[in-house]
Amino acid sequence: MARFKHKSKSETPGISTASLPDIVFMLLFFFMVSTTIRDTSLKVAVTTPFATELVKLEKKSLVSFIYIGRPHDKETFGTAPRIQLNDAFASTEKIREFISSEREKMSEGDRNKMSVSLKADGDTDMGIITDVKQELRKASALKINYSAKSGTQKQIFDNLK
Repeated sequence: MARFKHKSKSETPGISTASLPDIVFMLLFFFMVSTTIRDTSLKVAVTTPFATELVKLEKKSLVSFIYIGRPHDKETFGTAPRIQLNDAFASTEKIREFISSEREKMSEGDRNKMSVSLKADGDTDMGIITDVKQELRKASALKINYSAKSGTQKQIFDNLK
């Protein structure tokens, strides 16, 4: 006659880890798609000025940025405003070369839609900005916009009180 064993302790089954790699890869894919990678690291301090009439850019892939402001590393680069193109400081003579290289990266149809955005510090003298605009004119980059914050400076100070 067969004997039946009676379990006195009830054991809980182990947690199945078969779907764990699927969950890990799904999270990895989600974070790869949703994060953005910064193109350039700023070497100049840019506090954008305030404006009341702003228009949001439609296609940021067609915009090239030129940063103008005082360098973060004042001991090495001084306190005078500098121009930053991509990740390096440049003089106004390098702007034409920068614009032509940015155009080469774009497709043929998008080259005439290219615009240049000047991200200049609010305390920067207009002399250096005028020099940059003259070089952009020589490079046939005629679509220029200025980056700014929404609101007036008075509204910002009223909100701080």
